Amino acid sequence: MEAQDESSDSNQLGSVGNYVLKSLLSGVGGSPSRVWRAEHRASGQTVALKQIQLSKLTRSLENCLDCEVKFLSSVNHPNIIRLLDVFKVEGSIFLILEFCAGGNLGTYIQNHGRVQECIAKRFMQQLAAGLLVLHSHLIIHRDLKPENILLSSSGNDPVLKIADFGLSRILQPHEFSETVCGSPLYMAPEILQFQRYNEKVDMWSIGAILFELLNGYPPFRGRTSVQLLQNMRNSTCLPFSQLVLAELDPDSVDLCSRLLSVSPDNRLSFDEFYQHNFLKVLKVER
Repeated sequence: MEAQDESSDSNQLGSVGNYVLKSLLSGVGGSPSRVWRAEHRASGQTVALKQIQLSKLTRSLENCLDCEVKFLSSVNHPNIIRLLDVFKVEGSIFLILEFCAGGNLGTYIQNHGRVQECIAKRFMQQLAAGLLVLHSHLIIHRDLKPENILLSSSGNDPVLKIADFGLSRILQPHEFSETVCGSPLYMAPEILQFQRYNEKVDMWSIGAILFELLNGYPPFRGRTSVQLLQNMRNSTCLPFSQLVLAELDPDSVDLCSRLLSVSPDNRLSFDEFYQHNFLKVLKVER
């Protein structure tokens, strides 16, 4: 049975395969995908059910979906959303994913504001561990943002999981892509300028996420993409709050600044990011 309209009562949303739909988590309007909270009919396990309408996919998005399914089917890592099952029903493909009760990092930042530097460090260490898996598979995500980073629980020490690989693709070393995609506030300037790009676009996005964790807001804003790009290019230094900057370790400022280099040639590579002092775990830490 296909999912009924999301305005229906949550107990009457219907079912898909062996899963009973409980509530709509995301996806409205013309989006080709929706994500539902669902329960497995027999076991009662809560999952996230992602429905993708194949008729709404361009050839490029079909390739991204193929990349997403192949990659998630091949990995099992605590910092990457786990794919449990895949099946097709009446023109849609359904991805059954682990359910993350803590919501996403965007909501976390909205609720907590800027976080302590030690928490930002722990979150970055987890993201680095997940990105290492992507890097080893030559995958670029192309839509890293707080809303696509999920939290395993709402407790004090959640596990972060990189999610939503719907724009991901394989990019060979020394290869470039030209497809414009992503979310403007976290999109690297070379994409905004319609230039070809490589895996360093993900590094820019990680820098923007780190800045937002430390400050409570994204590093660059604008009413339009053109204004956003101008603000990036005209900035001589990152717009840290002076009150925040005074409390930060120089390593966190250095990492953020080098990730948010407008020139991709000067931006940290993944290996340089992964080996940065800010991410190193000291023996005294727990």
